[in-house]
Amino acid sequence: MSFFKNIFSKEKKETLDKGLEKTNTNFLSKLGKAVAGKSKVDDEVLDDLEEVLVSSDVGVATTIKIIDRIEARVAKDKYLGTEELNSILREEIAGLLSETNAGNATDFSLPAKKPYVIMVVGVNGVGKTTTIGKLAYQFKKKGLSVVLGAGDTFRAAAIDQLQIWADRVDVPIIKQKMGSDPASVAFDTVQSAVKMNADVVIIDTAGRLHNKVNLMNELTKVKRVMQKVVDDAPDEVLLVLDGSTGQNAFEQAKQFTAATEVTSLAVTKLDGTAKGGVVIGISDQFQIPVKYIGVGEGIEDLQVFNKIEFVDSFFRV
Repeated sequence: MSFFKNIFSKEKKETLDKGLEKTNTNFLSKLGKAVAGKSKVDDEVLDDLEEVLVSSDVGVATTIKIIDRIEARVAKDKYLGTEELNSILREEIAGLLSETNAGNATDFSLPAKKPYVIMVVGVNGVGKTTTIGKLAYQFKKKGLSVVLGAGDTFRAAAIDQLQIWADRVDVPIIKQKMGSDPASVAFDTVQSAVKMNADVVIIDTAGRLHNKVNLMNELTKVKRVMQKVVDDAPDEVLLVLDGSTGQNAFEQAKQFTAATEVTSLAVTKLDGTAKGGVVIGISDQFQIPVKYIGVGEGIEDLQVFNKIEFVDSFFRV
């Protein structure tokens, strides 16, 4: 069994339901209007359903996949009543997510040697620093030692914010002055973690969305320098996306996945928006597991993404 198996305790389902309440209400309202006065799922209903999914930020490509699946069900069953549409949609979307998010999102593969290095990337304002703090809290809650690295050296506020989280969670933070080389901070952080025999290292990176070449060069340099201390570091590259931005989150995911090898995703700020459908589209389109979702501001409100429970909350009547 992996050392990191089930490291994140399962949050109460009520928290997830509440976090997706706006998404759920908005989606079911649109779906209800789409099938109003209709008794069976026909071409007109499917066209309306396509519009509902796209307007719910599921994304065009993923929406087409879902519609194709529904059409196949209609063709097979010959007749599908509109009252069945909610449950059919739930089944097909859950199936789609299961295909693209294979494996257990809570299962980290801890290398034979410590520390386990997580590099966190994402643009400014997506909740990157907060996500790092909440991750550190979850790890520490399980009795693991954590070291934070303030690698976003281009904004004094980024260093200060991470320091606040380090103090709050009571974990050490490695930092340098503003304007320092991010790779140097990463090197110092990993080196310090090795000396401390720490279990986990979480390193912040610059949140500027510069052109792809510069972004790639910078992140590659950070990785290369860390590998001077720990072979094959980082073990994980976590991309944080702001779910409340809808389709803009897709664009950010395109930029970062083109610039570096992203291994997992965290989608934040889902509680304040009706754009939760973006999780479905992103997890489908990028073939990268969504590991965490942010469904509230509390320190425990960063949840491991459970696709079955997510779909259940999304379609909750």
